[in-house]
Amino acid sequence: MKNKNTITPTDKIYRLRGKETPLTFMLPTRNSNRYPLMYFDDENNVNRPLRYARNQKSPFEDEQDGYAILEPVIFEDGFLRVPKNNPVLQEFLHYHPMNGVSFVEVDKERDAQADVEVLNLEVDALIRAKEMSIEQLETISRVLFNKDSSKVSSSELKRDVLIFARSNPKEFLDTLEDPTLVVQGEIKLFIDKGFLTFRKNKQEVWYSTLSNKTRMLTIPYDEDPMHIIHSYLTSDEGLDSLKMLQKLISK
Repeated sequence: MKNKNTITPTDKIYRLRGKETPLTFMLPTRNSNRYPLMYFDDENNVNRPLRYARNQKSPFEDEQDGYAILEPVIFEDGFLRVPKNNPVLQEFLHYHPMNGVSFVEVDKERDAQADVEVLNLEVDALIRAKEMSIEQLETISRVLFNKDSSKVSSSELKRDVLIFARSNPKEFLDTLEDPTLVVQGEIKLFIDKGFLTFRKNKQEVWYSTLSNKTRMLTIPYDEDPMHIIHSYLTSDEGLDSLKMLQKLISK
């Protein structure tokens, strides 16, 4: 069981989790079939029902007397402020099964650290994006945006990649670390240039070069075409085809 001594008597603020919060939210305050409020006491190996009553000295029903006065616990605009002179409610929220799921205690230091980590990630992503060459920008653009980068200016290309890096820093950095990135970009270019084409509702991939108009492979049902093409071209069987296609786009 959590040590009660760790619950310091200070004013506390709690907030609902999630980006969108209701104007008011009433927290379940007593154990019921609809809202089971049980806390497992691992020291005594027993489940203990919770109940909030301000005139009691404990949030555990088995420690309360028969004169419990129940009060609602309401979050307003997503927040609940509990002063230090209401330790029973603070303790009740501490043990509440929805703590950490539907609501959390506001911890400015922890939240600041999380913000710092996010900001550092954004900075790292923007630096990597800023240092990319035009060729690298074109490759990442094909992978991330699935569009022909030759149809946009270099300034537009750089702007789009920088915006994506700032908005999705983790996804951007993870993509850069993906060892398959270059080949994925090349595959999209093979398709953009018309050297590979889809037929039969994207169930078949065909070569479309001056010397080769044959079928390369069939896409299994419900599989990602790009993944299947990549797997084939990087296999021993498809390596010669990859080299041939790479020569065509380098001309």
